[in-house]
Amino acid sequence: QAQLMESGGGLVQAGGSLRLSCATSGSIFSRNPMGWYRQAPGKQRELVAQITRGGTADYADSVKGRFTISRDNAKNTIYLQMSSLKAEDTAVYYCRGGLSFWGQGTQVTVSS
Repeated sequence: QAQLMESGGGLVQAGGSLRLSCATSGSIFSRNPMGWYRQAPGKQRELVAQITRGGTADYADSVKGRFTISRDNAKNTIYLQMSSLKAEDTAVYYCRGGLSFWGQGTQVTVSS
């Protein structure tokens, strides 16, 4: 049984927006920083954004000003609001909890 469940991926035109969600258990959520990673075909998985338990966020340079990570402590869920999407944002997006927990991934495809 997956311990992190992503949702919200899909197909969007360049310039559009999507919001990804990642729900997890309370034990994972409350004890770990959380993050979003992505992996494009033929490329290594890379960090997109991460957020500490206290809510401090950090972003890859490629998404700064366009993506926003947030966490809802009542729902044990993190979000990734993606705006001004580009074709190069196309990838499978993964949620990560701490160092050990990964979601199954959700596909984001941006058409140009």
